[in-house]
Amino acid sequence: MRDETAEQPAPLRSGLTTGSCATATSLAAARLLLSGVSSDAVEIILPKGKQVQMRLEFCRTTEDGAEAGTIKDAGDDPDVTHGALLYSRVRLIGEPGVSFKAGRGVGTVTRPGLVLGVGEPAINPVPRKMITDHLTRLADEFGYGGGFEVTVNVEGGEELALKTMNPRLGILGGLSILGTSGIVRPFSCAAYIASIHQGIDVARTNGYLHIAACTGNASEDTMRRVYNLPEIALIEMGDFVGAVLKHLRKVPVEKLSLCGGFGKISKLAAGHMDLHSRHSSIDLPQLAEWAAAVGADAALQQSIREANTSQQALAMASAAGIALGDEVCRHALDFARSVVPAQVQVEVFAIDRQGGIVGHAGAFQ
Repeated sequence: MRDETAEQPAPLRSGLTTGSCATATSLAAARLLLSGVSSDAVEIILPKGKQVQMRLEFCRTTEDGAEAGTIKDAGDDPDVTHGALLYSRVRLIGEPGVSFKAGRGVGTVTRPGLVLGVGEPAINPVPRKMITDHLTRLADEFGYGGGFEVTVNVEGGEELALKTMNPRLGILGGLSILGTSGIVRPFSCAAYIASIHQGIDVARTNGYLHIAACTGNASEDTMRRVYNLPEIALIEMGDFVGAVLKHLRKVPVEKLSLCGGFGKISKLAAGHMDLHSRHSSIDLPQLAEWAAAVGADAALQQSIREANTSQQALAMASAAGIALGDEVCRHALDFARSVVPAQVQVEVFAIDRQGGIVGHAGAFQ
């Protein structure tokens, strides 16, 4: 009998985006300039109308303006910026409106293909609108007719950016200030998926119409070895193959090479769009059926069903001369083709832990 009094796991905690942090700190610094009042907390309105209060680490005047800072709280999301100090410096300027600058730890766009132009600070459109809306309301409140120059900074952002896809996207010098809702939802991985989409956009805009979407470093190394592709054409998709396939409906390329470990490719073959173990698992009975289709006898099929891992199943099939890797890649290819537009040529590679190719479907070109 289930114990109704047993302690239930606590719900995962949401956090706030870097865009929300930049909005709060810009608003606090601007209010200090217009009112002379320093705050230890500030309330902002998120894009969908929710009001949230954010604590400030400091709010003070500077030589030519004011600055305020807050600690980024990503909740329970695995975010590289969690715990980072984000601060905004605001300066009053004569011309109405809000201008943006990249400060320490915030990147600058150096390649075409992103929503921001080359040379722009990597402060995305929704955070820009949030900051502009809040500062415009503040200016109206105080009858201020001038404008604001906002410089956003992230302490240690240069180093943190190396853990993201920013360098590959041509965003150099630091992080991007992101967010569409203002809220970080635990394990939504929205920023990662957005980076995948941006990577495809940047590659295509810069003329690279053959891209390789890879699950990790080993598969990237394999695609470099096979095709000598430049980094800009290598899309680090992790487990989010669905983010690649669906985006190609909007932004098609000429050729897509998918490459990943055998286990992950077997999940794709089974029709899974998210290859993480939280959302999909290895289907050993299905592997046994696919092995049977390419000649596995009943004993080998049973051994595959009873295997501990997909790698063990693959090893047993290979020892018996059964091309299970190719068959899995063929099913993965069929599924990928069912999602992407017909004009996109697709191929699939499966690799072992050493990066060796253990399966392939689709034609080399």
